[in-house]
Amino acid sequence: MSKRFLTVGSLLREEELLSYKDEIKTREDITYPFYEDLKGYKEAEDKAVANVVKAQKDHDLVQITDGEFSKSLWHLDFVWGLHGVERYIADKLNGKNHPFIDHFKGLKKLAGDTEVKQCIPSPSHIYGELTLFIGLDGGYYAGNIEEFGKDLVASYKDFLKEYKQVGGEIIQFDDCLWELFSNDNHDFSFSSKKEKEEQQEELAYKFIDLNNEVIDYGHEIGLKVYTHNCRGNYESRSMSDGSYESIAHLFLEKQNYDRFYLEWDDERAGSIEALQVFKDKDKEIVLGLLSSKINTLDNEKRVLDLLEKASQIIDKDKLYLSHQCGFASCDEGNELSIDEQWAKIDQGQEIAAKFWGE
Repeated sequence: MSKRFLTVGSLLREEELLSYKDEIKTREDITYPFYEDLKGYKEAEDKAVANVVKAQKDHDLVQITDGEFSKSLWHLDFVWGLHGVERYIADKLNGKNHPFIDHFKGLKKLAGDTEVKQCIPSPSHIYGELTLFIGLDGGYYAGNIEEFGKDLVASYKDFLKEYKQVGGEIIQFDDCLWELFSNDNHDFSFSSKKEKEEQQEELAYKFIDLNNEVIDYGHEIGLKVYTHNCRGNYESRSMSDGSYESIAHLFLEKQNYDRFYLEWDDERAGSIEALQVFKDKDKEIVLGLLSSKINTLDNEKRVLDLLEKASQIIDKDKLYLSHQCGFASCDEGNELSIDEQWAKIDQGQEIAAKFWGE
């Protein structure tokens, strides 16, 4: 066991659970969280969560999740659970009595003394996805983006307050939109839309301010607040490229998170020197040097070399190792078997033990 190896959150689903998830995709006559509409679904989910919690303990993970089995997509299920949302925003948002609270209570009971965390999408990711791509037309907030932003932040605060009240200690905000602002992102960025640099930076600061308001509230009520960033993770595919160097002065330097899970499994992330923005800052950095997308073990020498380089910039005791993302950000998961997933997790433990000796 190594205290320095962590998982991002999601794990591959069992077949019984996947059969229910497949049915959900084809049904328009059911409402989240779907338990009342699908006989046996809640029981199958609870069983799968219990199994994956046991598996995480058996593999000596120091921090566990529910494998995100309570979700179909890493972000949209959280939005569906907000009051006012019916797979579109039908009314004013609020985050009280969210289904994720019950999910967490069940996880915490199963976990016992093991540290647990809850993973939800960042406020800025939901704001960005709904305002930039999906749109607010036809819903409650049509034509009023500012009100949407304010109510979204208030909803997150509602959720965090109740999360803390039921024993939550760690919340992780997942985010895949930082790379939109990377000037070396050739797959999917504002540069392809010929946006002016100052307009891009203004929106980046909007994202940062939304997140920081919620992060700061989390700190006020005694939560540790983490973030995970990646470039997309769907059936072993990615969404974009874009290096950290080009956005480090924004999303790394100016966000108030306690711990950053960062993706560095290939060259798209750029140089590890981007970590310089954290030098002398009291932040914990989880280096996603391993890949959850491939079914083979990772190149150990490459990982150890990058860990050594990172430790020349940031104190070794502030660094951790992980895969670049979870194994199943969506129900389908990445293209490897459950056994291959655990073999890769075990390898991560072994590499971390070699580097840190703990």
